[in-house]
Amino acid sequence: MRAPFQFVTASLTAATVLGLALAQGNQPVIGLITKTETNPFFVKMKEGAQKQASALGAKLMTAAGKTDGDNASQVTAIENMVAAGAKTILITPSEPKAIIPAIQKAQAQGVQVIALDSPTDPQSAVNALFATDNFKAGVLIGQYAKAAGFSGNKVAKIAMLDLSPGPLVGIARHNGFLAGFGIKGITAKTATLATAPQVVCAQDTYGDQAKGQTAMENCLQKNPDINLVYTINEPAAFGAYQALKTAGREKDVMIVSVDGGCAGVRGVQSGQIAATSQQYPLKMAALGVVAGVNYAKSGKKASGYTDTGVTLITNKAVQGVSSKDAKFGLANCWGQ
Repeated sequence: MRAPFQFVTASLTAATVLGLALAQGNQPVIGLITKTETNPFFVKMKEGAQKQASALGAKLMTAAGKTDGDNASQVTAIENMVAAGAKTILITPSEPKAIIPAIQKAQAQGVQVIALDSPTDPQSAVNALFATDNFKAGVLIGQYAKAAGFSGNKVAKIAMLDLSPGPLVGIARHNGFLAGFGIKGITAKTATLATAPQVVCAQDTYGDQAKGQTAMENCLQKNPDINLVYTINEPAAFGAYQALKTAGREKDVMIVSVDGGCAGVRGVQSGQIAATSQQYPLKMAALGVVAGVNYAKSGKKASGYTDTGVTLITNKAVQGVSSKDAKFGLANCWGQ
């Protein structure tokens, strides 16, 4: 794996000089900082940003944390991008509070900062946010799980395979799922991870497949009667499925997830994942780059929150929950 960011020396490297030259010319310089460079969601986001930047004649710089939650690398990336002449930085913040001082320093130097996918805490710390309504994404899979398998007398025993402590996207999806499942008193404004009697295990996965498998193994040891699994994303879902398969439980446990990536939709087709909420990182990236180019040309910054949409994908539709099938999901995975 390459270093999280290339421009790391204190002096002006050749790359930094190039960035400064571009910034002084007519080519807008835009930075993109993702949580990791291995998660398929962020890989596709980077591709979308590069495609849009090329189409609009902008220069794109990219960086990523070593792992989800790596705030230090994101701080370094912001600093180096500002030094290299970026006038707009797009970021999926790993730590919604800890990243704010670095964002404020960049903004003080005239840099527009836009969050993609994940908000800062508070959201107003950035100029704009282009993201899925993550609470709604959770609500959709919660509603689906309830209607598809637990609308009668069957008692749910739920494993929650979460993201990590802190990120608002993880809290929103987790709480949305429980609200959609019918747990009372949970809203989009609930600021901490909610729980319910039906939740018999909760583990962090950092959105990683191997960690998702370990988390599911731990949950099965704690309660082998688990019959419903919520996962923060599809890599964690595939890890959970592998653990369930090893335990001989893959056919009688429902897994629901979020992302709607191409591999995830194929998981819906194969029956590994019952339903997933599809989001559109290519759209987030494209909107961010367009906003960066507009700022470079007009001086007008983007503002507010733009909902980039979410669609429930399943091949076993249920009454009362709007959804599309896997054919639609594959045609639109990642926002293609």
